[in-house]
Amino acid sequence: MLRTGSLEDAAAPKTKLEELVKKAARSETNRLYRTVCRWWKEIEVLIITGAMTGKVEANSTAIKNIKRTARGYRNPANYKSVILLRSAVRTAA
Repeated sequence: MLRTGSLEDAAAPKTKLEELVKKAARSETNRLYRTVCRWWKEIEVLIITGAMTGKVEANSTAIKNIKRTARGYRNPANYKSVILLRSAVRTAA
């Protein structure tokens, strides 16, 4: 569903999902389909724009880990140097 490039192409997999959920008749699959329906507007935006936050989340985690390793420095210049060096190593690798 998310691999499609247009909303028209995404309609068929959504219909197929609905059919499979009805055949399964399980609470888990019903809940999954309700969630997809509840988030359908957001899914449409993702299909149209292709924008995701994965890279931003990965960078935020990397920054937190770099800052975490530099804790304990009392000298602000050394603290900043460690952060900059770690980030330079990440981008160079």
